[in-house]
Amino acid sequence: MDALVNSLTEAELGVIRETDREAMAGLDEDALLDLHQRIRRERNKYQGQYRRQARARVAEVGGRGAAHGRNQRARDKAELFEGALARVSTALAKAARASAAELRAERLVAAREARAAAAPRSAPRSAAQPRPAAVKPSPKPRPTKTTGRQLHDASVASAGRRRQARRDSR
Repeated sequence: MDALVNSLTEAELGVIRETDREAMAGLDEDALLDLHQRIRRERNKYQGQYRRQARARVAEVGGRGAAHGRNQRARDKAELFEGALARVSTALAKAARASAAELRAERLVAAREARAAAAPRSAPRSAAQPRPAAVKPSPKPRPTKTTGRQLHDASVASAGRRRQARRDSR
């Protein structure tokens, strides 16, 4: 692992250092999105490089399995950036949940204030004033069969009887 970290460029090492928990603690959602994008770009770069080099070596070494071992550095770099991407994704998801909860709380407060401003308050009821009785809705009448449905049901029943009569006559 130390050899891999030592083989990183200064820019790549800086990006990896930015994914430490302490370094990400002060970042907001937008900064985390930017970091996520930069890490994804680096990971995709080394994945593509690994695949291209492995594909090119297949012909010279005689198979994919033999070409696999000769491309270790690019594969390790891709894995290193994959782990960093996972850390940033977790932090980003946590920040997104927090900002969504904050936004939701703000919207609820605004809705309560709007509701309170729209509905004028009536005078409080005294014990002498009874509450109005709740009006119970009447049950809906059951739908009756229409003539079209009755005709359809009769048609289906008579067709079944005719079919059974043909079978019985055999």
